[in-house]
Amino acid sequence: MELKTFQHGIHPKYYKELTQDKATVDMPVPQQVIIPLQQHIGAPCKPVVKEKDTVRVGDIVGDAESFISSPVHASVSGVVSKIEPRPHPGGGFVNAVIISTSEEAQTLPPRGDMKDPASLTPDEIRAAVRKGGMVGLGGAGFPTHVKLTPPKDKPIDTVVINGAECEPYLTSDHRMMLEQPEEVLYGTQLIMQAVGAKQAFIGVEANKMAAVETLTKLAASDSRISVIALEVKYPQGAEKMLIQAAVNRQVPPGGLPMDVGVNANNATGAVAIARAVRDGVPVLERIVTVTGKGIQLPQNVRVRIGTPIKEVIEFCGGLTPSAKKVLLGGPMMGIAQSTLDVPVVKTTGGILVLTDEDVQEIKPHPCIRCGKCVDACPMRLIPSRLGMLIERQRFEMIEEYHVNDCMECGCCVYVCPAKRPMVQWIKLGKAVLRTRKK
Repeated sequence: MELKTFQHGIHPKYYKELTQDKATVDMPVPQQVIIPLQQHIGAPCKPVVKEKDTVRVGDIVGDAESFISSPVHASVSGVVSKIEPRPHPGGGFVNAVIISTSEEAQTLPPRGDMKDPASLTPDEIRAAVRKGGMVGLGGAGFPTHVKLTPPKDKPIDTVVINGAECEPYLTSDHRMMLEQPEEVLYGTQLIMQAVGAKQAFIGVEANKMAAVETLTKLAASDSRISVIALEVKYPQGAEKMLIQAAVNRQVPPGGLPMDVGVNANNATGAVAIARAVRDGVPVLERIVTVTGKGIQLPQNVRVRIGTPIKEVIEFCGGLTPSAKKVLLGGPMMGIAQSTLDVPVVKTTGGILVLTDEDVQEIKPHPCIRCGKCVDACPMRLIPSRLGMLIERQRFEMIEEYHVNDCMECGCCVYVCPAKRPMVQWIKLGKAVLRTRKK
């Protein structure tokens, strides 16, 4: 089978063997959940409940009138004990609804019969997705109903489903594709119906051939859907890289997939869309890969949204004596945490614990202009130049070098012999530009 891919990128060690062959286990419902009112890109939600209110599983506890926003729901039944700022996995503090779990049954609604996607209108699908609080579960958390509402002058002919899961260590998408392949396919069909696409491609990296074979057999029943095997390369799962590999279309600088007639969604997201449309079940739980040499029992765990990561780690046997750093996400784009009191949110695909052996404190050196970062950059930028400009606070020049096209994948830092922190500098540069424009 021909393996499709994109230009540039890197080949890090993947460490997926820690969890990829372990079936997902369900974590018990926690005694308390923390539901941040900002789990998405766009306008933050405002609480629609107050302290001492009783809520049930699936009730909306936060919402916003803005089109680019997404409601948040109670993942357990119980009583609202507090509404206050709490630490957020993305950094800083965010207003959150804290729910104390009651003793009643905490089961989610069962799976129903799959309705024929052709019997549903695009507006019905979008409304169910919006009501279900669906956001991009594999990345930044962009509200899915917005993605499913392309402008009339941007017709969509192709859907691309991201099953690449290129980030090292993480295997939650892999397990989802193996354990719920019918719902991956059904969610894909619903997305196609919502945007009017005539074809779809499900892209899976070649280190997940069991998922490729499983989905290929299922997709045989729908001639519009093809499963493609992708070369194992980072960042194969980045939206623009995946589109290039799957359909050989280049999303223009500053552009979006809809500019080239494509709608892209994550495989786990397709399953959540299936649940939202078929059963009316919002995003209340997700599979999280808990892994790394700093975890006693690495595994994939199905966790209620709002569960403190400290409890998830304890469920997996706790930390090893050599544990040093906890990341939410993978080692390339994950965010280091200063506290274990942050909750699992919709976009939490993994909890990675690194050890003393994994984490090396290296002092950055001056750039030697070797060009390795340029060769590795999948966006064809010049990371070394961007880093030097930002280091010297020449912020007025960085837009000329397309700083906003950087997706902060970390390829440049990975290959840099001088270990220069280009990603951190680029994040700083983007923040300065946003502040100046305001």
